[in-house]
Amino acid sequence: MTNISTAAPAAGVSAELSATTIEQYRADGFVHIPGVLQPDEVERYREAARDVFGREQGLDPNNRMFKQVVNIWQRDETLRELTLDSRLAGLATQLAGIELRIWHDQLLIKPPHNQTPTEFHQDAPYWPHAGCRHALSAWVALVDVPVERGCMTFIGGQQERHDIRAIDLTDAHDLFEAAPDLIYRRRVTIPLRAGDVTFHNGYTPHTANANDTDDFRFAHVNIYIDRDTRYDGRRHVCTDPLGLEVGDSLPDDLFPPVPR
Repeated sequence: MTNISTAAPAAGVSAELSATTIEQYRADGFVHIPGVLQPDEVERYREAARDVFGREQGLDPNNRMFKQVVNIWQRDETLRELTLDSRLAGLATQLAGIELRIWHDQLLIKPPHNQTPTEFHQDAPYWPHAGCRHALSAWVALVDVPVERGCMTFIGGQQERHDIRAIDLTDAHDLFEAAPDLIYRRRVTIPLRAGDVTFHNGYTPHTANANDTDDFRFAHVNIYIDRDTRYDGRRHVCTDPLGLEVGDSLPDDLFPPVPR
């Protein structure tokens, strides 16, 4: 596995990514951008995430892999700022090259010594999206995330693979049973400092180690999708309560369009 850093730190809201960085993302399906958040911002958002861990049960309270808290922007004013952060939206838009909206955010919190990795999978096969030209996630590290704390590993150059079914995140072999050709592909592991962000395409296969350290792993993820995406009728926690019909647009108040 290879550890890489692929872009200069973002300077702020109007930060422009280099053509090389954008080209690399589009070739590999992922990119690492260091230092997007300043230390005081990291501390503020980390403490908000710690509070959420204590008060919300998450989607599955029995899940040892992580506590997954979805759409926290709707319930926490501090983390709402991070979900709607214009710097992250601007970086995502440059990488995708199209107008985007928030699909959902999520806190992915791995307690110390959780003993459960998140196995290789793609994200997009789980989402009820029709006509989505591009989807990508901004994975924001709110603590230092070395390999031992559950950083991510990517299999690059696979973002055009739309033929792989949804994978069992607890099964280390399932992706490679579904796509045996990926077994020998190069894997890239990216440890992060607090405030760093990785962006990855919704079809880029990735995994995250278990947290083998004495400290929590706090990650905040913004998922951006093509603004013109429509609902395809499949079940999903974010759309099940809404009464959407197949082909409906996603409502702006719940899936906010983001500025360029």
